[in-house]
Amino acid sequence: MSKVKAAVFASGTGSNFETIMKCDDLACEVVLLICDKPGARVIEKASRCNVQTFVLNPKSFDSKEAYEQEILRMLQAAEIEWIFLAGYMRIVGKTLLEAYEGKIVNIHPSLLPAFPGKDAIGQAYRAGAAVTGVTVHFIDEGVDTGPIIAQEQIDVLPDDTEETLKARIQKVEHVLYPAVINQLLSTTD
Repeated sequence: MSKVKAAVFASGTGSNFETIMKCDDLACEVVLLICDKPGARVIEKASRCNVQTFVLNPKSFDSKEAYEQEILRMLQAAEIEWIFLAGYMRIVGKTLLEAYEGKIVNIHPSLLPAFPGKDAIGQAYRAGAAVTGVTVHFIDEGVDTGPIIAQEQIDVLPDDTEETLKARIQKVEHVLYPAVINQLLSTTD
């Protein structure tokens, strides 16, 4: 039996993409990378993993809807069933939300609802938070407001810098995200 086909959306370095791709027992096959940033390091990682990649600059489209319609066309052509956001720095709009309702998952470097949006690690660090963490959640039309699937707490240590905190958060992300993906796919067969 063939595995469920999934796409990863990413905008940056692709550390979570790389972790997902290295997972030997992943319950899906990642067959597509959607990237909104030409030159992002994740593109090179996808190439090394032989994952088909589409790089679409949103500014090349007349509207967000036109941008997402093009992505939707690619997803449908590849028979994608699930979308996993891994550092995708765009708000997903109505076109994709409706087509993939309940099938778009994001990972966020804070304990939502605390510190939503960009630079969550920096927000937590500058706020002097005693704890932060990682959240995996379904997405909705808001910014990091969708139903939470899993969270893992991380203490902010007295000698942490923003960089050391980020490194510890990423270690948790790299274990939690593949585990949650497998859990979700095992319960939706």
